[in-house]
Amino acid sequence: MNASVTEKIFPFVRWARGYGVSDLKADAIAGITVALVLIPQSMAYAQLAGLPVYYGLYASFFPPMVAALFGSSRRLATGPVAVVSMMTAASLEPLAIAGSEAYIAYAVLLAFVVGLFQFMLGVLRLGVIVSLLSHPVVSGFTNAAALIIASSQLAKFFGVHVDKAEHYYQTMGRVFEAAIHQMHWPTFAMGMLALAIMIVLKRFRPRWPCILVAVLITTVLSWVMGFEKNEVVDISAIKMPELPAMIERLNFNLNHIVEVRSVRAEITRNGTGRSIGDKKKLCSSCHPDHMVDMEQLKQNVTVRTDETIPLAKVLELHVMAGVLDQFLVQEKEFTVQLRKKLRGLRFVLVRDDATGQKYYLEKKNNPATSSGEDRRQCRLKIGAKPLDSHHLVLVGGGEVVGTVPSGLPRFSMPRFDFTILPRLAAAAIIISFLGFMEAISIAKSIAARTGCRLDPNQELMGQGLANMTGSFFGSYPVSGSFSRSAVNFQAGARTGFASAITTFAVTLVLLFCTPLLYHLPQAVLAAIIMMAVAGLINTREIRHAFLVKRSDGVIAIVTFAATLFFAPHLDRGILLGVGLSVAMFFYNRMKPVIAELSRWKDGHFRDVRHFHLKQCRSIAVIRFDGPLFFANISYLEDEVLKIVDAMPELRIVHFKANGINDIDTSGDHALLLLVDRLHAGGYDVYFSGLKEHIVETMRRTGLLNKIGEDHIFPTLAVALDAYWSHVHKPEEASSCPLKRVVFKQPDDGHNNNPER
Repeated sequence: MNASVTEKIFPFVRWARGYGVSDLKADAIAGITVALVLIPQSMAYAQLAGLPVYYGLYASFFPPMVAALFGSSRRLATGPVAVVSMMTAASLEPLAIAGSEAYIAYAVLLAFVVGLFQFMLGVLRLGVIVSLLSHPVVSGFTNAAALIIASSQLAKFFGVHVDKAEHYYQTMGRVFEAAIHQMHWPTFAMGMLALAIMIVLKRFRPRWPCILVAVLITTVLSWVMGFEKNEVVDISAIKMPELPAMIERLNFNLNHIVEVRSVRAEITRNGTGRSIGDKKKLCSSCHPDHMVDMEQLKQNVTVRTDETIPLAKVLELHVMAGVLDQFLVQEKEFTVQLRKKLRGLRFVLVRDDATGQKYYLEKKNNPATSSGEDRRQCRLKIGAKPLDSHHLVLVGGGEVVGTVPSGLPRFSMPRFDFTILPRLAAAAIIISFLGFMEAISIAKSIAARTGCRLDPNQELMGQGLANMTGSFFGSYPVSGSFSRSAVNFQAGARTGFASAITTFAVTLVLLFCTPLLYHLPQAVLAAIIMMAVAGLINTREIRHAFLVKRSDGVIAIVTFAATLFFAPHLDRGILLGVGLSVAMFFYNRMKPVIAELSRWKDGHFRDVRHFHLKQCRSIAVIRFDGPLFFANISYLEDEVLKIVDAMPELRIVHFKANGINDIDTSGDHALLLLVDRLHAGGYDVYFSGLKEHIVETMRRTGLLNKIGEDHIFPTLAVALDAYWSHVHKPEEASSCPLKRVVFKQPDDGHNNNPER
């Protein structure tokens, strides 16, 4: 096989040649250093994505090595990252309960779809499409996402639980309300300790693995002090008469919501002619407060697969879908209030020889809680799933990571659900773009410092293969990491083999070290995420966008505000930003710069308005900057006619056409009509600076004959020399603005030296 072809298929061959012992030593040190940062970070990011912590380790298993072997960057560190993790959660939460089996399956499927999309972009050499995400859009989104990600960890930092609301700011309101009444101070202290350790080490010992040190210290402290203090009890041990009914009602609501969702999904599927199947009753019980008859819905929705759905049936299905959506909103709100009430309950453990171990509701002057040998406070652990009355978890301390399964992830195909794939497609495209933007940005930065070759399309294929391969081992979407790539570079990595060492280190952790992670406090993972995303907040880029172009700054601000407002639907902020960028692009093309020119001090011709120059009364020199196409030709015609009408002594109209780089049929036709109109008005029309392909187009269409080949000049100076004397006397050369610099008189009436 040809060497160049081999290198295209297996890019790692380039750096594998001549690989020596010194390279291995440098890569081993860098790979282990990155692993020390990656392992705790990946667990934190997995929770940010709504997954169990060990899925972060799965996402750190194969993807870093595959991306390094098949990408073009030798030092890019791939794995879980904050923004992609947040986007994963935002994409999947409307589809399933975070952490559930379906949610995990969708996350793995999303990784495959993201990888496939990235890989195909790379194969088709379409990496340039990523430029649709302009820098102002990415800057505005990244700053907003960093704030959202950091604030999303406050609940774990305060040791409280709340249900997510439709809008992110509403969720934050619930978090602060819960923190005021229910903050767990030991959890808050543990998170602050972790933050302090990382900040101090980063400031005074930047070479130390600050994240690992914080994890080790807080995990040991958590183990020594018994930070968790959880107990599993039967409901009979809790002396609160109303509690069984409250739990029963909560479980019923949760199950009923799942059932209604299943019918709602079947209504959607019927648009493709699929049938719900048998008419087995969905609700095993019926609560009098619930007015949705599940059996009747089932019968109404059922449609044979071999029949065409009539229009009346389609309309009926849409009405039913609307009813169910409204019902789900009401049912979720009731469930949120019930869970909030249960979370607010505080119990006191009373343990003595007479009564044994009992839990009483904490109340003032309660005789049951004023005696006994042990009066430790605790609360019910309320998650998203129904509660088991015989195995209720009472939390008396802070939350820890808990049991992490040991062993490597099993090889398995992603579960393809073709009814869900269309809903994942839009999210996959946005995640692909954002993930690659982050990866290629840091890769370019490192490549510029090292002088290594970087191929964006090859990098797309590497990232795509990493995501696709990872999905076969339980990974969710990953990307190149700013922070870990910087660590990899600073630690002295020379080739992609450093990422293979990182994979080996993660393998050892999965095989032998998972029991050591049990006592790691959740607040520490929250602190790790906060510390990591702090570097993403960069207001200087937004200020820079305003300095470059005001519209770019506005786009960045609007994207920032929209992302915050629409959160957790982050894709809406990005789509709005992209839409504004595209609209601004077309607006600028529809109204390009049209300038009237006169001579400036350096002998060139400048914009009369910008440089406050006078114009020649007989010759109008007009510069048009942009392509002549259907969207802007009317603007050109209007502006030219305004200039002509404002100059009663005008005899020649000259178009300085250096900025015209393309012309379409509409542009050619409209330019022909404009030239005819000017000729009819008695004006001579000249052109200069036309590009060769524009001249050839004019020649083919006959426009060149209409203008006259003797009216086409290579430069404006040559043209003036040819026709200036036709409209001016020789003695007027000293006063003509096209021959010498003549400034306009200022509006305040003060004299201005015309020969500055």
